[in-house]
Amino acid sequence: MSRRSSAVRRETPADPRFDSQTVTKFICNLMYDGKKSSAEGIFYGAMELLEQRSGQPGIAVFQQALNNAKPALEVKSRRVGGATYQVPVEVRPERRTALASRWLITFARARSEKTMAERLAAELLAASRGEGSTIKKREDTHRMAEANKAFAHYRW
Repeated sequence: MSRRSSAVRRETPADPRFDSQTVTKFICNLMYDGKKSSAEGIFYGAMELLEQRSGQPGIAVFQQALNNAKPALEVKSRRVGGATYQVPVEVRPERRTALASRWLITFARARSEKTMAERLAAELLAASRGEGSTIKKREDTHRMAEANKAFAHYRW
């Protein structure tokens, strides 16, 4: 056990346009080299594109995409007697959101559209419909946890 006290969670300020802490965290994940205004421009540009393409409010499509991408289970490596087992564990709510937003951003960056706002909008739209690379990643994570269900008794 660590002798240090646990870290105190700071309150994340809500973003000015949508008044949402989730959006602020997503923008901070999207940011490169401390360029927050660029990240905000990309995100808000993607929201406008989403509204044009889907006919729904952009924030609603974003929330739907994030909820569809959240994993319920993941595997963690656990060493027992010289062997390493992939033990399935449930994902904490904060980590679910963090993983989903990280996956969305990673797979949006890997897309082939011209601007990052277009890539992000396309990935969010695909995830909100339950398709795309992000959803495939979540399914693979769940499949891995399901395959290693036999080692669930090693959970700690």
